[in-house]
Amino acid sequence: FVTKSGERVEILLNATKRTDREGKIVGMVGVGQDITELKRGQAELTRVANDLRLLIDTANAPIIGTDANGRVNEWNNKAAELTGYSKVEVEGRYLVRDFITDDFKKPVNVLLRKALRGQQTDNFEFLFVTKSGE
Repeated sequence: FVTKSGERVEILLNATKRTDREGKIVGMVGVGQDITELKRGQAELTRVANDLRLLIDTANAPIIGTDANGRVNEWNNKAAELTGYSKVEVEGRYLVRDFITDDFKKPVNVLLRKALRGQQTDNFEFLFVTKSGE
C-alpha cells in the first residue's frame, strides 16, 4: 500500500471467501498486518550478512571453519591461495584428515575439540597440506 502522504507500507494479507447462507460466494474477508518494519529489518540483516561475507572472503589471513564433525564449511580466498585448494574442493571434506600434515593431526584435533567445548586457543601453529605437496 501507499499512504496518503506517499509512504510505502508493506502488508501481509490473509484472505478468505465470504459466503451467504446458501454457500454462494458473495465477497471476501481479508486481515492485513503491517510488516514494513519486519521487511526493513530483513533487508538490514541481508546487508550485514553480505558485508560479513565480503570481509571473510577478502581477509588477508586464512579463515577456515568446520562443522561439529570437523568437515570444512568455511574456506576463504586466502586459505585457497595458500593451499591451492578452492572452497569448492574442500567443502564437506575433513579438515584434519585431508588438510593437516601428519605430525599436527593429533594436536589440531585436540584444538578443534576444545573449540567445540567453547575453549579458545590462541597462537597455535601447524602445517597445511597444499595441493602441490609443498
